[in-house]
Parts: sequence; C-alpha cells; structure tokens
Amino acid sequence: MPKAGWKDILWRTWEEQGKDNISIVAAGVAYYALFAIFPAIAALVSLYGLVFDPAGVEQQVNQLAGLLPPEALNVLRDQARNVASAPQEGLGFGVLFGLALTLWSASRGTNSLITALNIAYGEEERRSFIWLAGLSLVLTLAGLVFVIVTLAMIVAVPAAINFLGLRDTPIGWAASLARWPILAVAIVLALAVLYRYGPDRRQPKWRWVTWGSAIATALWIIASVGFSVYVSNFGSYNQTYGSVGAGVVLLLWFNLTSYVILMGAELNAEIEHQTARDTTEEDGRGPKPMGHRDAYVADTVGKRRA
Repeated sequence: MPKAGWKDILWRTWEEQGKDNISIVAAGVAYYALFAIFPAIAALVSLYGLVFDPAGVEQQVNQLAGLLPPEALNVLRDQARNVASAPQEGLGFGVLFGLALTLWSASRGTNSLITALNIAYGEEERRSFIWLAGLSLVLTLAGLVFVIVTLAMIVAVPAAINFLGLRDTPIGWAASLARWPILAVAIVLALAVLYRYGPDRRQPKWRWVTWGSAIATALWIIASVGFSVYVSNFGSYNQTYGSVGAGVVLLLWFNLTSYVILMGAELNAEIEHQTARDTTEEDGRGPKPMGHRDAYVADTVGKRRA
C-alpha cells in the first residue's frame, strides 16, 4: 500500500466514523455490556471456584490493576468477593444462573455490536431473525469462552507459578511476562473473528481484517492504561456522582472499549475500500468482479482525497 493510499484510508476512516455516529453507537453497546458484566463475573467466579479455592479469587482479580481504573476494579473486586463468599454447594447453580443471565443480556449487546459493524461496513441487515439470533448467541458464547481464557491468562498463571514454587525463578519471570503479549495476540484474533463473521456480507479474507484488529488492540491497551492513570490521578467521579461513581467509571471504560472496536472495523472497511481487487473469501471459482462480491466495500472503491 503506497503512502498516499494510507493517507486516503485514514482520512476516510475519520470521516466515516463521524458520519456513522460511532461514538453514539458505542455508547449503546457499552450500556448492554454494563448489564452483562455482573452476571458474567458471577459465572466466571463460580467456574474458578470449581477448580480453585473461591476465597482466593479476590486476590487474583487484583492482577487487573493498572489495566482497569481503580473504581472499576473495585466494582469487580466487590462482586467477586460477594460471589466467592457464597456457600460451596451453591457454586454449581451459580454457574448455570450466571451463564443464563449473561447470555440473555450479552446477546442483546452482541446484537447492537453486529448492527454497528454493519454500519461500519456500509451494509444493511438482511439475515433472518433466527439466523441473527443464532449468530449473536454463538458470538456471545465465543466471547464468554474468550473471557474465561483471558481470566486464566491473567489470574491463573501467577497462581500456577506460586503453586509450582517458581515465583522467584527465571522460568517464573518469563512465564509472567509472556502472558501479556500472548494475551494481546489472543485479543487480535478475537477481534478478527468478530470483524469477519459479524457484518452481513460475504466474509473478507483474513488478511483484510488483520490491520484493524491489531491497531484496535494496541489502541485499546494504550487507552485503557491512560484512562486508568487519568481516573487515578485527575478524575473525581466519586465526588461528582457519589455512590454510583464506580459504576460510571466502568461504563465509561466500556464505552471506550466499544469505540475502539468500532474504529477498528471502520479502518478495516476503508482498507478494503482502497483496492479494486477481490478481498472476499474464495469459493473455488476465482476472483469475482466488482458488483458481484456481496460486500459494499469490496464492490466499490473509496474516494481519493484531492
């Protein structure tokens, strides 16, 4: 891609995110994410308690410090403590109940995210209600599995290092450091799956969702750390909003996360929009001509900046 091409891509990405009202759509996704997070915590802590001592989960949640704002971390820690203090015999039921609530609420958030991805890619939703509901459910389940794996990466690795007595050894240090780049790669892959299968269009080839996934992941990490530092040192949400200040911070973090994800989708769309080549998956019949690719950004070429 020539330098002038990247200038066109970045210009159109910024222009399209404004036209598509991505900031407003991201706020809607964040709203549903806020309702999904608490039953998700209940389910995840319950799963943790089936393998490890649930009383230790609060300490493990502290591993998220630095990535989440302190107020948001306190919300998660308090919820984890409440679930962990439940009777041991109730943990199995807690998994089922938490998963049911999570799927009910998070699937609505997934629906809004799919709608936002359609907007970013210039598509209209044409799939049937049943098909869309099934897709939302599958993506929600995949997201829940991803959260479980992510939790294992962040939380279980230090616990395993301590259990094996490797805490102050080179192996322990290497394992502790390696989990973060591995986690970043996992996030890139998760976003690539979302960008490829979410919109109502012929699926793009994997390389056409890579740039947006990688850049969105990097921006999310930087933005999350920056937001955490800002809230810790300059924010006064508790003074402004009182007892709901922590919830407001968590909602803002979800809003930030949603916005970054949708910006990654806009970037992917405009990268595809930059070329006349067939960017959609192959079907064994060779490249398809423009107008027959069943994808707006693949069937058209974006305008160049004068």
